[in-house]
Amino acid sequence: MTVSIMRTAEAWWVLTPTGAAKVDTNAQTTAQLLAERTAISDAAARGHTVPVDELHLLSPITAPCRVVAQMTNFVSHVVDANMNPKTVPLTFFRKTSGSISGPFDDIIKPSHVTLLDYEVEVGLVIGRDMPVGSSLTQANLAEYITGLVITNDVSARDVQLSKTQFFEGKSYPTFTPVGPRLVLIDAEELRRFTDLRLQLWVNGEPRQNMTVADMIYPPLHTLQALARFQHLQAGDLVLTGTPVGTALSAPPKPVEKIGALLPPELKWKVFFKKQARNPKYLKHGDVVELAIATDDGALDLGRQRTVVKDA
Repeated sequence: MTVSIMRTAEAWWVLTPTGAAKVDTNAQTTAQLLAERTAISDAAARGHTVPVDELHLLSPITAPCRVVAQMTNFVSHVVDANMNPKTVPLTFFRKTSGSISGPFDDIIKPSHVTLLDYEVEVGLVIGRDMPVGSSLTQANLAEYITGLVITNDVSARDVQLSKTQFFEGKSYPTFTPVGPRLVLIDAEELRRFTDLRLQLWVNGEPRQNMTVADMIYPPLHTLQALARFQHLQAGDLVLTGTPVGTALSAPPKPVEKIGALLPPELKWKVFFKKQARNPKYLKHGDVVELAIATDDGALDLGRQRTVVKDA
């Protein structure tokens, strides 16, 4: 049975059938809390709870930490980008942990950003030290992945595309809402990873809805690749990609070929002018909701709700 952890400014909490039970701990970081499994178990067994609705929940992943993300890791997203799922490489980028915000905090849209996008993603939470050169197998994978969280990889597409790099356009403050729950899992529960359904709505309109079965590179391949060059530690966060349905969509093949003939400056000018007419990009006042769970509810990462606000 999964254990769901939540965090407020004052304490850590365990979700129980009757409410939230306070964890008796002095842990200040996610990594420190993960080292106190007895305190987590004791909280769940103690019985004294408060209503979850009375808590102002923060991200259960604390900063600073490493935030590593995968690019184009769902078949549907790759096809929508006019790429071949059979040949797309396993590729990573980094986000600053300063972009992490709470599951109900506002997403602040910088004044210079016009094309603000969303991406619902499963976040893998690392549970133990993973030095470069670590040997990961299906048998020991659950030793490294201690839990799962909902993440929204918010993206300033006009910054990301015009500068042909991801770091800035995905790292502004509030561009990685996380939570509400850190769902601790064991090896048996991890085997149900592909059953998770990712959903995202904007103002109640469904935008993304796909199970992880659409994923190209599963967590084992992801962490094996990272272990070749990236040291990870307990409390670090790995975002695993998003399915089709983001505001950004690649132009049809004929249009793409014509655009390739244009000078770069003119090509981007035409592209951004067209994208500016796309009503799916986020604007002030939009309500973005995310949910990730198996269809039978056995694994449930909760529901996230944020509101977009102009800076």
